[in-house]
Amino acid sequence: MKNLLFLCLCISLSMSAQKVALSYYLPANVTYNQNIPTPASVIGHEVGEWHITHDKLVEYMKVLAASSDRIAIENRGKTFEDRPLLLLTITAPKNHQNIETIRKNHIAATNNEAIDISKNPIIVYQGFSIHGNEPSGSNAALAVAYYLAAAESAEIDDLLENTVILFDPSFNPDGLQRFAYWANTNRSKNINPDPNDREYSEVWPGGRTNHYQFDMNRDWLPVQLPESKARIASFHKWLPNILTDHHEMGSNSSFFFQPGIPSRTNPLTPQMNQDLTREIGTYHAKALDKIGSLYYSEESFDDFYYGKGSTFPDINGGIGILFEQGSSRGHAQETVNGVLTFPFTIRNQFTAALSTLEAARKMRVKILQYQQDFYEESRSTGENKALVFGDEKDAAKSYHLAEVLKRHQIKIHEVKTDFTENGKTFKKGYSYAVPMNQKNQRLVKAMFDVRTQFKDSLFYDVSAWTFNHAFGVDYAENISLSNIGDEISNLKMKKGTVSFNSAYGYLMPWNEYYTPKALNAISKKGLRSKVAMKNFKNGENSYDYGTIFIPVQNQKLDAEEIFEFLKKIAAESHVVIHGVTTGLNDGIDLGSNNFSNIKEPKVAMLVGDGIAGNDSGEIWHLLDQRFDMALTRLDMRYFSKVEIAKYTHIIIPSSAIDKKSIAHLKTWVNNGGVLIGYKNTVKWLEKSKFINLEFDQTKMDTIAGVSFEDKSLKSGAQFIGGAIFEAAIDRSHPINFGYKNDKIALFRNSTLFIKADKKSYNNPIQYTLNPLLSGYISKENAEVIKNTVPFKAQKLGKGRVIVFTDNTNFRAFWYGTNKLLMNAIFFGDKM
Repeated sequence: MKNLLFLCLCISLSMSAQKVALSYYLPANVTYNQNIPTPASVIGHEVGEWHITHDKLVEYMKVLAASSDRIAIENRGKTFEDRPLLLLTITAPKNHQNIETIRKNHIAATNNEAIDISKNPIIVYQGFSIHGNEPSGSNAALAVAYYLAAAESAEIDDLLENTVILFDPSFNPDGLQRFAYWANTNRSKNINPDPNDREYSEVWPGGRTNHYQFDMNRDWLPVQLPESKARIASFHKWLPNILTDHHEMGSNSSFFFQPGIPSRTNPLTPQMNQDLTREIGTYHAKALDKIGSLYYSEESFDDFYYGKGSTFPDINGGIGILFEQGSSRGHAQETVNGVLTFPFTIRNQFTAALSTLEAARKMRVKILQYQQDFYEESRSTGENKALVFGDEKDAAKSYHLAEVLKRHQIKIHEVKTDFTENGKTFKKGYSYAVPMNQKNQRLVKAMFDVRTQFKDSLFYDVSAWTFNHAFGVDYAENISLSNIGDEISNLKMKKGTVSFNSAYGYLMPWNEYYTPKALNAISKKGLRSKVAMKNFKNGENSYDYGTIFIPVQNQKLDAEEIFEFLKKIAAESHVVIHGVTTGLNDGIDLGSNNFSNIKEPKVAMLVGDGIAGNDSGEIWHLLDQRFDMALTRLDMRYFSKVEIAKYTHIIIPSSAIDKKSIAHLKTWVNNGGVLIGYKNTVKWLEKSKFINLEFDQTKMDTIAGVSFEDKSLKSGAQFIGGAIFEAAIDRSHPINFGYKNDKIALFRNSTLFIKADKKSYNNPIQYTLNPLLSGYISKENAEVIKNTVPFKAQKLGKGRVIVFTDNTNFRAFWYGTNKLLMNAIFFGDKM
């Protein structure tokens, strides 16, 4: 009762000053080393008084590490905005003197079941605020780090002697900085908890994401972002036994800790993992009971998608734990549970961080044994077979998939010689083999998992992420180890080359992933180029639809300058460009009108209120980071006032556009612009008469046998949270230039179904009769999706309107469909 009264008093006082003493967070009856600086002595304010900015967070962690022999600090790299990615290693001073030996012994125990683990320290990775606008985690990190550095007691000594804590105070520096700026600049002296106040409504795109607007809590498995690369390298270096991931949720919620809903746990996760997670949960409950905080468990969230921080450890022999704190979203906010203050949210996160360490201390041997058993079972159940993937026409895609595997310390090999399996040819130098008798074979299975049957029909995230489909590579399983060559220790991309200096012209096949980067550079240089609308053969080489021809004559550069420039571009883009000596071909000749001129694209994209932030960020990242293409982002606040005639293409990610933009856009398209719309934009374009489409939808006229309690489960089961579907493609259509197979795997997380056109040539991408490749879809939607189309292109005046029902650039790792957008950009005027 005294604790509850003290809590109410603190909340009441914080409404006017929002300042509590550091002791509000810290355990009672603990003394602290006076030589260790408190957060306030360094950052200039008490924890929770203001939102910590990342620069101040970094400053305090550096000062703390310099003043404490319990802490070592390292900078593992930089974010896109050049902020450091810090990691603190916190343990007893004597352990620091022997830290590398401790690490090697820990890893050795995962490789040998005979090693005695009973005396080994447990490894705990504590990470905070991967979503920047869920800031109570990183703000709590200030107090947690101080406590671990300064607390003096027999319990803290025992903890540090038997634990190595990998402490990541900010998973998302760019997002944290963005949100802190917003919350602090909108803070009043007299804290206003009214949810309608501007403080609690961030401007687009908000602070949740990183610089390119990625949700980084979906990137643990794909590992595409610099923050993730640093984090995953640390993870595999240490293989932590427990990893905690501190989040926030809706303001009217309390506090959640795992396990989540049992029926939604991935079947590849051992039951013992969930049992241990549940036992650790008893420590959280006891600690939160002590301070009178409300909480719940096993009623929300799930452990299905392995790309989240709370689930990724589960397939790597560790235990991932998600914490979700009801968010104040600023300094204090009215909720159904009363006024929720920022310090209160920080206190709960602090408490859960310490209860995790208490569980680790008490359960140390049991959890270490679980990890050792996990890897022993992995080794014993590994098969003497391999999986293989590759693409003999696109080395870069295959390389990038191999790169992800290497980041996860998965062993990959060359193929010994060319061979064919299931009608697919795997060429040496273009293919990679992954033996399934290796330590991380469970992780390999998780990455390439195909699953279409599920215990539950609801998912917190995607239900499929099968990597061979995501990267669009040929793939085969159960390959004999006799086909495997040497292990690849130093993975390298293929070098780009130009075959010879030609006085006539050059041909660049469009198959390679980075050909759009090369073509953009060629266009920016002012060189004329053309695209082949048909197949042909020049000399001994056969060329596909979409091959780019760069003539030598009548260009701004002379022959020698063109050759030197193309050599540079080929090297930078890892593409092969062929010189030719004649325009006479088997098929269309190089002077044929079936070679269509390519215009230099000037691309813009709508952003701002109403536009999907993740989708727009993925497009921005793709063009800016991968293809070095300038992208003008036009904010909806001023779009209707912008003169847009200079743009050749405008992309509209999933959105609901305001009416005043209709006339502006329609005039531009009629004058020759190419408009590219995604997802919800498709319906808006159809309704606004930009494009003529007919939609199909699921029919659920009668629902029988469903209780009131379960009605949300029935309706929720009709969503496609993220699954993979097969479509047949017409490779002669410009949207499919560069693809060598007649089928493509598409990611889908919408229920937008477009009926096919009666003219088959207007359906260049069409779902097959049984399209589900991996993931969940309801029986009702499975019937509707058959033979529908995810893509349409139609003329409007002199321009084109191109639509996709789903994201072709999903989370930066869906390499297999990135070229669809690039084709729409470079060849959209030919569709």
